[in-house]
Amino acid sequence: QFQLVESGGGLVQPGGSLRLSCTASGSSLEYHAIGWFRQAPGKEREGVSCINTHGKINYADSVKGRFTISRDNAKNTMYLQMNNLKPEDTAVYYCAADIVFGPCLSTRKFDHWGQGTQVTVSS
Repeated sequence: QFQLVESGGGLVQPGGSLRLSCTASGSSLEYHAIGWFRQAPGKEREGVSCINTHGKINYADSVKGRFTISRDNAKNTMYLQMNNLKPEDTAVYYCAADIVFGPCLSTRKFDHWGQGTQVTVSS
């Protein structure tokens, strides 16, 4: 069974950094598209960053220049490095994986999801 488990969330002050990790089991991430999404209270889940099956990387405009997505196939793990965090980045962050060709910053493209990890940016 394909499972994803996130870690690395927490409370951080504005301007701080966090790195989220998402480790897969039951299948290799190497040939999957991977993505990070987030959902703030009262809002819909939105795409943050993804790498599609062809290796093309996309970022939401709100995080460009601050967040970096990456993967380590040997560890079957994906990462989201978040720098210069802002209060509006506060949300539950989810990782996702699937076979996705073309644009991937959409929840509809992914069937496999992690359980989510809370990120809170506050002073």
